[in-house]
Amino acid sequence: MERTLIIAKPDAVQRGLVGEIISRLERKGLKLIGIKMMGLDSPLLQAHYAEHIEKPFYQDLENFMKSSPVVVMAWEGYECVNSVRILVGATNPREAAAGTVRGDFAIGTGRNLIHASDSAVSGKSEVDRFFDDKELFSYDKSEYSHIYETHERQ
Repeated sequence: MERTLIIAKPDAVQRGLVGEIISRLERKGLKLIGIKMMGLDSPLLQAHYAEHIEKPFYQDLENFMKSSPVVVMAWEGYECVNSVRILVGATNPREAAAGTVRGDFAIGTGRNLIHASDSAVSGKSEVDRFFDDKELFSYDKSEYSHIYETHERQ
């Protein structure tokens, strides 16, 4: 099964939208395998956003991500990265479709509520960056037989 990292950013925490985000992912049929609230520091943010460090917006991004606790979550499911990206919506909330998290609840590009892994490779590395093995849980989700075909549960 594929894994993806979700970060409910400071704006999602401050606006009380963490439950809404979790609810949408659960209703999709994804499995929550790890969750915690935490404060982010510069070294972790620099590792996570390494491709953006030299960009003009990076320092504002880092300051924003340190401005409040965040809720980090590890989710699992068959080809879940793409499914989550669709649920989250376009990075620019003004371009995000209605019915997506960003389309329904955000409008500013710098305050787009949520981070979601952009590929299966980054999903694995991001989950590993934010969670120790002992913080991730493997369990049978009985509804999977009603969500996935047999070959998709392997």
